[in-house]
Amino acid sequence: MFTPLAIFPGGINTYELLIFGVIALLLFGNRLPSVARSFGKGITEFKRGLKDGEQEAVAEERKSDA
Repeated sequence: MFTPLAIFPGGINTYELLIFGVIALLLFGNRLPSVARSFGKGITEFKRGLKDGEQEAVAEERKSDA
């Protein structure tokens, strides 16, 4: 027996979630590659920003120690 997801008041079982996924794939399938590509670029840019921020923090720490 499948357990319903608790985030919805009536719950959604696995079959309903699978049907929803298939419908979403049929409706948005042609746009998924571009969405995934832009999502990947966003993650890359976020990681680059974190790395740059970390480097700036280390440089400021070294400058204040000197």
